[in-house]
Amino acid sequence: MTWSIIARDTSGAFGVAVASKFFAVGALCPHARSGVGALATQALLNPLYVNPAFAQMEKGVHPAAIIADLIAADDGREHRQLHLIDASNRSAAFTGAACIDWCGHLAGDGLSVAGNMLAGPQVINATAEAYLAHATLPFAERLLRALAAGDAAGGDKRGKQAAALQVFTTEDYCALDLRVDDHAEPIMELGRLYQKSLERYQPFTACLPTARRPAGLTDRGLIEAEVQKFHAQLGGAPP
Repeated sequence: MTWSIIARDTSGAFGVAVASKFFAVGALCPHARSGVGALATQALLNPLYVNPAFAQMEKGVHPAAIIADLIAADDGREHRQLHLIDASNRSAAFTGAACIDWCGHLAGDGLSVAGNMLAGPQVINATAEAYLAHATLPFAERLLRALAAGDAAGGDKRGKQAAALQVFTTEDYCALDLRVDDHAEPIMELGRLYQKSLERYQPFTACLPTARRPAGLTDRGLIEAEVQKFHAQLGGAPP
């Protein structure tokens, strides 16, 4: 009972933004892995799809074939909604016949949008259009703009409760993972948390160990300099 956008940025990063009138939608619906792909499992979601899907994506299997394999083994398939995108920018989606109207999906250049129990098709259309219209924004902000546009177009027809944002860039760990589990205006609150993350969280995590720099930065003076550099690149003081 949800809608989501999954996307691959031109940098190669993967992201998922999701919203629902359901508690803690970010706990089990959105998933991504750096260099591999992203997916969202929705409606009567099936968390058992996640690991096999990524394992197949790592082998280069086409997303459509991955979905076909997963739903073939699932007797509850008609109650599921699943969409994914891989490192080759290929996407695929499935919306089961028993998903509640309005339900459906669409794919675009580097993105996929899917939803169920929505106010209408305008929700996923507005989500995709907003993402494509803001190509100059940072990746996470594009996803947030897209989610907000879907909300403005009607969103989940039952109302609002939770939203989440995940971004994976180059490492095994998530670059940005924000969740609003229970809120009257979850997408607005998600946007506030994103702005808060710009103060110290995002510049600090850029100093953490990486595959190319296994020790990361440990000198607190250098870390502080990186924080200040980050804010200067944003155009001034912390938001």
